[in-house]
Amino acid sequence: MYHCVVIAAQRRNFILEILHQEGAVSISALAERMSISSVTIRRDLDHLNSIGLLTRTHGGAIAEVSSPESSYVEKIGQAMPEKQAIGRLAASLVRDGDVVIVGPGTTTEAFANILRARSGLTIITNSLPVAEAFVSSPDNEVIMTGGSLRAPIRALVGETTNRTLRGLHADKTFISGNGLVADFGLSTPNISVADSDRAMAAASQQIIVLADHTKLGVRTAIQTIATDAITHVVTDTKSPGEEVEALTARGVNVHVVSA
Repeated sequence: MYHCVVIAAQRRNFILEILHQEGAVSISALAERMSISSVTIRRDLDHLNSIGLLTRTHGGAIAEVSSPESSYVEKIGQAMPEKQAIGRLAASLVRDGDVVIVGPGTTTEAFANILRARSGLTIITNSLPVAEAFVSSPDNEVIMTGGSLRAPIRALVGETTNRTLRGLHADKTFISGNGLVADFGLSTPNISVADSDRAMAAASQQIIVLADHTKLGVRTAIQTIATDAITHVVTDTKSPGEEVEALTARGVNVHVVSA
C-alpha cells in the first residue's frame, strides 16, 4: 500500500514538472510518455485539479492560472457583515415554492443560512457548506449534484456536476464568483468552476449574482456569465460607485445594501 502511494506521488510530481515546462498536457501524450493507462492519468489530473495545482480541460490539463482562487478559510474571514446583509436581501427575492440553484462561496453560504428559515423550497447546489446549512431545515428539499470535489471552494465540479444541472430547471440561480466588472461579467480563475457556474446559469430563468465590494471591479481569467445575462446583482455600499453605475447602465438590477 505504501509503495502505491509513493508511486502515485511520483507520477503526479512528474506531471506537474511537465506542465511547468510546457504549460499544457494531454491525457494521451502523458499516458504514452509514462507508459501507463489513460484512466490512471485522468485520475491523477482530477486529483491535482481538486487541490488547485492545475486546471482540467477536455482531454488534458493546463497550468493553474496566475490568480488562483482564495481558499475557503481566507474567504470566510472577508467582509462577513456585508455578506450577511447581501444574503438577507437576496433571500427577499425568493418566493415560497421556488426552485433555486445556489452556487459555492461564502456569500452564497450566508444567503443559505438565512434561507433555511423558509419552508417549501427546493434547493439545488454543488456546495457542501450550502447543503449543510439546510441539515436542520427539514421543510426544504435539498438536491446535491455529483461531481469531483474542488477543495479550495468546498464544492463539486466536473462533467458529472454539469450533466446533473443540464437535466434540471429552476426559477432562480444565486451565484457568486471571484470578480465582476460591467464590461466582462462574472469571472473565476478556474475552468472547471467556470463550467459548473455556466451550467447553473443555463438551468435557470433568473441569474442573481451575490458579490461584495471585494469582487466588484475585479476581473479574473475566465468569464462565467456575461453581464447581459445577469438579472440582479446584490452588493454592498463599499462597492465602487462607477462599477455599480456601469452595471445599471447595462440593464442589470443592482441592489446595494448596508452592513
